[in-house]
This record gives sequence, structure tokens and C-alpha cells, in this order.
Amino acid sequence: MTEVNLDITKQITSIQQQEEDQDGDMEAVPSAEETSTTEPSKETDEFNYLKRDEFTSEIYKVEEFKKLLKTKLSLNMTKIKSPRRKDFAFVCFRTKGDQIRAIESLSGYKWKGKVLQAHAAKPSADPLQKRRNEDAQRGKSEPEAKRHRNSAEAICPYAVFPYEEQLQKKNSEMQRILDKFSNTLRSTNPAFKKARGALKFEGVKSSPQINGYRNKNEFTVGKNAQGEIVVGFRLGSYANGSVEVSEVEELPHIPDAAKWAARSFQEYVRNSNFQPFEPEDNSGHIRQLLVRTSAHSGEIMLVAGIYSSNLNETEVAKLKADLKEYYENCIDQERGFKCTSLYYQDVKHRSVGQTVSPVDHLFGSTHNTDTIHNLCFKISPLSFFQINTKAAEVLYSTAIELAAPQNHSTVLDICCGTGTIALAFAKHCKQVLGVEIIPEAIKDAESNASANEVTNCKFYAGNADDYIQSMVREVVYANAPGAPLDLIAVVDPPRAGLHNKSIAAIRAASAIKRLVYISCNPVHAQRNWIELGRLESKQYKGDPFFPVKAVAVDMFPHTKHTELVILFERVGESELGPQDDTKTNGERNIEVEVDREEVEVEMKNKAEKGEEVTVYSPVDADSK
Repeated sequence: MTEVNLDITKQITSIQQQEEDQDGDMEAVPSAEETSTTEPSKETDEFNYLKRDEFTSEIYKVEEFKKLLKTKLSLNMTKIKSPRRKDFAFVCFRTKGDQIRAIESLSGYKWKGKVLQAHAAKPSADPLQKRRNEDAQRGKSEPEAKRHRNSAEAICPYAVFPYEEQLQKKNSEMQRILDKFSNTLRSTNPAFKKARGALKFEGVKSSPQINGYRNKNEFTVGKNAQGEIVVGFRLGSYANGSVEVSEVEELPHIPDAAKWAARSFQEYVRNSNFQPFEPEDNSGHIRQLLVRTSAHSGEIMLVAGIYSSNLNETEVAKLKADLKEYYENCIDQERGFKCTSLYYQDVKHRSVGQTVSPVDHLFGSTHNTDTIHNLCFKISPLSFFQINTKAAEVLYSTAIELAAPQNHSTVLDICCGTGTIALAFAKHCKQVLGVEIIPEAIKDAESNASANEVTNCKFYAGNADDYIQSMVREVVYANAPGAPLDLIAVVDPPRAGLHNKSIAAIRAASAIKRLVYISCNPVHAQRNWIELGRLESKQYKGDPFFPVKAVAVDMFPHTKHTELVILFERVGESELGPQDDTKTNGERNIEVEVDREEVEVEMKNKAEKGEEVTVYSPVDADSK
């Protein structure tokens, strides 16, 4: 019998707001065995976070897979997570009743020829307290692993090298990633070598602006090594035992306007009656500051992130009023810096189904404005916009060059944001259809199209996987009989990549012949690339897409990160040749959702061989 273990794994980042009707008893949760009769103090107790009066995924979890849970068994789950290369997954529930019902429903359930068992398990220790306790036992005051001395070392490690040397390092790294991807694709689909041979990499294009290029920065409110309140960047992650924050004055990629914003907000917090947020016990109030700047207009938008769970309505109103009064009078007379747009953002733990934390406009304009390719764009607080405006022009020109649209071409802009890619493509093709999950971004995209007098763009708000097929049908049905049809997909997804459903929808849309994939994280994107090129299967119907050409653009000077653009072309049956069906039919791959990321979980069929399957509980200590 194959056992699907319903253990509780460490998942600090998934702590969510507790529902008011939660009926679970936190004291009944299995905890780590104590080796001492002494009650651990709040400061050193590695399981203290379980005792807070709030929801945490460590308390109510069960294991199974999303489709079975939600559609067939109708279980009220909130999140699924699976460790890599394991044959089980973790599922979060908000109440003990939901957890118990899921365990009862899953235990003994026959699924895919196997009998499942489900049970609750022990939580893992808080990683910060665990690290501190380990360091105390070793006689160390600060953890050494993965701890940086300053923000420059942590955020801009390449700043010590001349820019030409930075580009050489990035060129080598991109070549290594592409070689690895090509080798994996050849193993996954041997037809790649026959149909396309080698993927051509054309190197890294430099950024026109090297210093002060970031138009968006998210600063953390915390304390430095001396215990002083600081607005800046963390030097390490919570999971690695670090909550220290360092100032940003010496960082070369931060513009002076954003540095002024960090300094001014730091001064506000230090003199405020409201306290900085403490991730160790979720105390305090002021958590972060989002800064959006525009070199084109000189605008400075500030979004103050407040953890409101510890505030009542009167205190929230007082904090908003204090922020408004402070920034209405806060001006750098020497350089002219001032806040032109101020927002309050409630960044407490999100409720079920909530994808973004809400914002409240306090004063000033509601948007920033910036330009790319002589097009003017309105940018709202939560909209996606490339953080290096000058390099974005190079990036979009590269994407247009690779896509090679014609006058009769239609471009599908998947994850279109505020419409920057769509509007850049518009004058090179017949029409552009864009889709984006954030409704505010779609409003910005429509406004941007109107302001720039672009009439051949249409935008949709929703999940890409829900709209891809309908957009393709709209294009195909509207195409005149006998008229040439050229449908190109352009995807610029979040860091985690596209959902596997979106990849499946693209694969199934036979009218799409070319795809340009823009990735800000090529390591994570390789999963999508393999899904595009793998053999046809039940999940991925339609002929595969094979990579043809890749170009990198240095969107992030002084850091290790690089944007990579790859042109994929669909390969027909004549180029693929005969396929070995035994390989795909014998695969047992199940996609499991993990915080906007998908991982493949191999279901080893040991039960059919009479072997016992041993399941271990992993420790997945994500940062807060």
C-alpha cells in the first residue's frame, strides 16, 4: 500500500489570517518532543509561532493532490505544497474540522490504482529561533551562514567588477543555463536534436543605464546590527536565521530619489508612536515601503505597508493621518525631492482567495508616468512595469526582432501588465490581444493605449490559462477565408513562470506557431521551457515548441540577474518523425501547485511490485 503522508512541513511564508470561526485547538497540535522539563521561553521557543492567535499552515495540514481534493472530494483546502522529488504533497486547511474531514475522506481512498493513507504530523521549528539556539549552543552571537556584511555585498555583488566584466560573467552563466536546458530537452524529446539541432545564443546586450536605474524598490522596515530602526534591505532570509536590515545609501543601482524616500520614511518611523513590524512574533505595525520613481517625470510614489492586525480602526485612521501630514510637508529643498503620490497598503496575512494586499490612496496623483519607445505609460501602485526603463527599450526591441511580426500578424501578450509590450508591438502587427490577472493593470493598459492613440490593442483581466484559448478562437474566427494567419505568443511571466495550465493551453492552440518567452529568472523558467518542448501527452496536447534563438539583456547591472529572451517555434509532425509511445504512456507525472510554482512529483509505482514505500517528512523553511 502506498502511503501519502499527511505531515506538517515548515512553511513560514504561508502563514495567513485566521478565520473568525476557526474552531481548532492549537494546544492539541502535535509538537516537538521536549528533552528538558523546563518550559522554553518565548524568545527561544522554536514552536512559539504555533501559539499565536492567528492562522498558520503549520497547524492544519493534510496531504493529497489539488484536483482530487477540490473537485472530486470537495474539501475546503487553502494551499498545496510538495517537496521536490517526493511522492507526496502537503495541503493546508484553516480549521481543525476541515482537517479531520480531509483525513477521514482520504484514508483508504483508492486513487490511480493505489490506496492512500492520510494523517497529521508534527510542525517544524521556527528557523530563526532554531538558528539562534544552535548558535547559542556553539557560543556564537550571530549566525555565519549566508550572512552578508552590508547591503552592497548582499544586493549588488557584481558592483566590484568593471561593467564589461559583469557582462562576461553573465554571458557565461546564460550559456551554462542554456546548455543545461538543451541537454535536458534532448533527453525529454529526442526529436529536438533532429528537428532543430542546437539552440543559438547571441550573447548579452548591455544596459544603456548602469547606475540608479531601478524605478521600483521595496524596502523593509527593521533594525540593523546596532538595534537602530532602518529602512532598507535585509541582509539575509528569515529561513537562514537573519532579520537584520541595512541602509541603501551605498547601493549604485538605487536612484537618488528612492534613497531620499528611504531616508525620509526611516525618519518618520523613528519618530512615530507606531512600531516597526517584528517578523519573529508578528508584533509591531510598520512593515515595508514600496517606492516607484520616474526619471521622465520626476514623480515619487510611496506605498507604506502596514501590518494592521495589531491595530484597531481608530489607530489605523491615526496612522494614515500621520503619514499624510508628514509627507505633505516633507520636501528636499536642495534637490527638489517630494512625495507626489502616497498610498497606504494593508499587508496583514491574506485571506483565502486574496491575491494582492489592498491599497488606499491618501494624497497626490494616483499614478506615475514613464516612457518606453516614445510611448507614455501610466503606472499604478501594484502594476508590473520593467524596473530598468532604458534597458526595457532594448528588451522590447529584442523581443520584436525575434518574433518578426508582419502586417497581418496577431500577437497574444500573455501577462501583459500595463500594456508596455503590447503597445511596443502594436505598430509592427495587425493587432495585439493582452491578458493580465491584476484588474488595475488592465485599466492602466487600456488607458495607456488610449493616451497613445493605439487602436489595435484589446486587453482582458483574468487568469491567462482561462483566456488563451478564447483569444486564439477570436483571432481564428475573425480571420477572412484564405487570408494568411500568423499568430505569435509573447509571454513575460512573474519570476516563478507560467502556470502549467497556461503552457498546456498554448500547446493545444495549434494556430500559435511562434512564441517569445521573456524570463527574469531563467533557472525557474526552464520548467516552462521543457513543458513547451516535451513529447505530446494527455496533459500537453499539440505539437511541441522548440527553442531556436536566445538573447540576454542586462536589465539588472551590478547584480547576478539577467533577463533572457528565447524564440520558440512549433514543430510539425513531419519534423518530429515517429515517436515512441511507450515512454510517454509509462510516465507517472503529476503537477502539484506550489506558491505559483509547479513541481513534478514522481509517483513511483513500488506498490505494484509489492515494495513498501517509506515517506519522510521534509523541512521546508521558507523565509517570512
